[in-house]
Amino acid sequence: MEHYYHREDLGKFAEIGKESPELWRKFSAWYSAVFSEGALTEREKALIALAVAHTVQCPYCIDAYSHACLEKGSNLEQMTEALHVAAAIRGGASLVHGVQMRNLVGKIEMP
Repeated sequence: MEHYYHREDLGKFAEIGKESPELWRKFSAWYSAVFSEGALTEREKALIALAVAHTVQCPYCIDAYSHACLEKGSNLEQMTEALHVAAAIRGGASLVHGVQMRNLVGKIEMP
């Protein structure tokens, strides 16, 4: 069965910069700075990235940040907990939009 996502394509990410090398250079510098140690450790940033990757449902990012988390010293329990945080936020965001539904129904509800 043919799939859209191919693990080996993750290694081709830098090819995106071939036709626009200056923008790629700027993105790469910014990206590196974002993931450098700062107020948060590199390990903490990798866990955040893993959670966000699940939220935006990017298989390439899930792959990359699963590896990054392990390389930075996270374990499966910590990674799974980060995933649950992402799922709770995503689920809560869906539910809180129910307020809009309730407001609308309150205005147009038929007798």
